[in-house]
Amino acid sequence: MKLLEGKVAIITGASRGIGKGIAEVFARHGANVAFTYSSSVESALALENELNAMGIKAKGYQSNAADFNQAQEFTDAVLAEFGTIDILINNAGITKDNLLMRMSEDDFNQVIQVNLNSVFNMTKAVQKTFLKNRAGSIINMSSVVGVKGNAGQTNYAASKAGVIGFTKSVALELGSRNIRCNAIAPGFIETEMTAKLNEDVVQGWRDSIPLKRGGTTEDVANACLFLASDMSTYVTGQVLNVDGGMLT
Repeated sequence: MKLLEGKVAIITGASRGIGKGIAEVFARHGANVAFTYSSSVESALALENELNAMGIKAKGYQSNAADFNQAQEFTDAVLAEFGTIDILINNAGITKDNLLMRMSEDDFNQVIQVNLNSVFNMTKAVQKTFLKNRAGSIINMSSVVGVKGNAGQTNYAASKAGVIGFTKSVALELGSRNIRCNAIAPGFIETEMTAKLNEDVVQGWRDSIPLKRGGTTEDVANACLFLASDMSTYVTGQVLNVDGGMLT
């Protein structure tokens, strides 16, 4: 059974990692996918081809969701190409980790801009379509770090905690129009980025998680699938921890 048959989903930052995993799972479930990428043109083209081969319509756009005008232009382009938008996944994000003592103002501002401003920009851009349709599901990517904090990540934690506050507020504002807004807080997810880390360090992290493994991008994508589909029509304003029990 395809849970997203004929739906149109926007996914920001999807050329690799969690965003790519979400795009693949959504396409398998019949969704047409419009996604953004920042610089990796080759990866984006490869993903576009892979998704189109699944029999759905997919298109990648080089666009910066952290730029208010670009977010609006991208949304207009998707509407022109796909006709409508049903699902928004705000996934674009960066880290610039450092102890507060050593963190520059620029490193703080940039992480807030990409991780939090982009959520505002994209939600504002699609809101009009969702209101017109009297339907829509917005899923914002937070993090366990946004729930519990983490030393050396004040900028990232602040941005991801901000995403949770934004999510709950939007759920309250738009609930009467049948527009739902939820957040996902992934824990330690194994991606291309974590593959570059020291194996002993990674194993230490796995051992500290109740389920004794890192998560996969598909674990996060399946949670997004639930929140994007009609299986969760009575779920809004929630934060779903996908963390193997890390925050238990």
